[in-house]
Amino acid sequence: MTDPLPKWTMKKYSILWRTFKDEEFNHDQASEALHDIKMTSVILSDLKRAGWLDIKLHPGDSRKRIYTLKHPEQAILELEKRTKKQ
Repeated sequence: MTDPLPKWTMKKYSILWRTFKDEEFNHDQASEALHDIKMTSVILSDLKRAGWLDIKLHPGDSRKRIYTLKHPEQAILELEKRTKKQ
């Protein structure tokens, strides 16, 4: 289920979505897109916690992660369903 994002996190999600859409990417690619090496891990963690990002292990190196963003329409529909339940 998707949670609402704070404004600053939504801006970072938007940058990542414009760059990768629904394609897989890694931490280094995210850092490059965000132009923010220090905060990339925090941003990705916040997106994962809020349900806007899926993470899987890299098949060749289990220390690395592969990320995929949730489509914005899907996230909004999930938010809408959650709001109706409350």
